[in-house]
Amino acid sequence: MSELYLLTTIAERRLLPRFVSLYQEKGVAAGFITLGHGTASGAGYFLDRSEKAVCFSLVTRETWKQAKRALRQTLQIDVPGVGVAFIVPMSSIGGRRELQFLTDGQNFERGEESTMQGTDRELIVIISNQGYNELVMDAAREAGAYGGTVVHARGTGMERAEKFLGISLASEKDMTFIVVKTAQRDEIMQSVMFKAGMETPAKAIAFSLPVTDTAGLRLVDEDEDDAPPAEA
Repeated sequence: MSELYLLTTIAERRLLPRFVSLYQEKGVAAGFITLGHGTASGAGYFLDRSEKAVCFSLVTRETWKQAKRALRQTLQIDVPGVGVAFIVPMSSIGGRRELQFLTDGQNFERGEESTMQGTDRELIVIISNQGYNELVMDAAREAGAYGGTVVHARGTGMERAEKFLGISLASEKDMTFIVVKTAQRDEIMQSVMFKAGMETPAKAIAFSLPVTDTAGLRLVDEDEDDAPPAEA
């Protein structure tokens, strides 16, 4: 899935409507927005101490090229203080309908799942209706995941869900981030989609991104290595 990327945009909250409008014009219809604030000191940094909005969207390489050109020409994103946008290659997504919903209008055809060479971990991102993160985490833990981190977000383009998913979706969302071993990715995502997916109140969508290196997971690795082998 090397031609599909997670687009992350960090911008001043007051400028967010302009970014969302531009993305919609370029075919980036579905996104998930959460709030934050900058930490850099001094004026002119895009991560200064003002209030920020962080927007996550899925884009193809071609859509990103068009959006990036518009970000520079229309929103002048290269001017300090306006914002920053970057893409990360995706490795998998749970469900063909969910993929069509997230990439509507971008002319993307699903290929084989991919794993970046040299990576042994993945970041699974699960987007669910707000208030169901425990259901999501229970499903993930049953397949071998440890803890996750949850942030609250708001979905854009949710009115298109019925076209692809046959249901309506609430705008208020939880985004759950879980780092897992690559070998566990498929089982965990399948568990989440089966137990907390579109047929459940959580209405979860899951996808994963490659992780090239980690720190702070050594004890987890040792626990897994010491665990007795599963019975056949």
